[in-house]
Amino acid sequence: MVEVEPRLLIVEDDLDIADMLSAYFRVQGYEVFTANWGEDGVKAGQTARPELIILDIRLPDIDGYEVARRLRSNRRTQDIPIIFLTDKRKRTDRLTGLGLGADDYITKPFDLQELRLRVRNSLRRASQDTLTNPVTTLPEGTLVDERLTECLPKTDWAMLVVSLENLEGFREIYGFVASDDVQRAVSLMIQNVMRRIGNPGDFLGHLGPTDFVLVTSPEKAPLLKERIRTQLEQSLEYFYPIKDREQAASGGKWLAVEFGELLPSDGNFTDCGRLKSALLVKRS
Repeated sequence: MVEVEPRLLIVEDDLDIADMLSAYFRVQGYEVFTANWGEDGVKAGQTARPELIILDIRLPDIDGYEVARRLRSNRRTQDIPIIFLTDKRKRTDRLTGLGLGADDYITKPFDLQELRLRVRNSLRRASQDTLTNPVTTLPEGTLVDERLTECLPKTDWAMLVVSLENLEGFREIYGFVASDDVQRAVSLMIQNVMRRIGNPGDFLGHLGPTDFVLVTSPEKAPLLKERIRTQLEQSLEYFYPIKDREQAASGGKWLAVEFGELLPSDGNFTDCGRLKSALLVKRS
């Protein structure tokens, strides 16, 4: 049986970067299409039907966010995984990308091996070989959407979002293997707290690579939030070598956690997308 090459679409206006990525992924066994303008990227997404799109945010005509919106609004392209590739590092930019359904977000300058692994992981998730995060093995994507959708007609739920902040800065210093270890450890700590004081039917999954969502009861939510916060805040410094702890904290690269809590009374949630958007803006 002949193995079909996965199709990638690279939407990047910097010709040097576009050519470099195209050559690199072709060597890795991918069929690669490129576009240098946002409008061309939308058309290529509809005609080439790639398995994954690497999308720059800064483009000469429409920006990458608008490209993603149009792709997500078209039934032919709504499920194609998107990895944003950009020089924007602000938290609000990342949230905008995740809110549009991006599968991942990587900033320039980037490590080619890391990008290759992110592409591989996104393709694995999209192929439905697994509906779990490849790092933490927690549910994500469709499984999370299904669980959140179940809550829509009910009034006896509470949702907590736990976001691991500054992981990108940590990864830049210690590498993606160490950052994966952090994600796994954080997920295990959250699960341990849930087993000790949560309900048997509580749910934990991923909203994004570093955003966890916990579905529980309104009665349990405050205590779970307090215990998880205490557990994580006491543990994060131990992911650093002793010699680097003070320097990492003072340099603004220190790992941190943010929390948000959502109740049915917080809004009129008519679909899963509204729930996820509300969770992402509830963090503090």
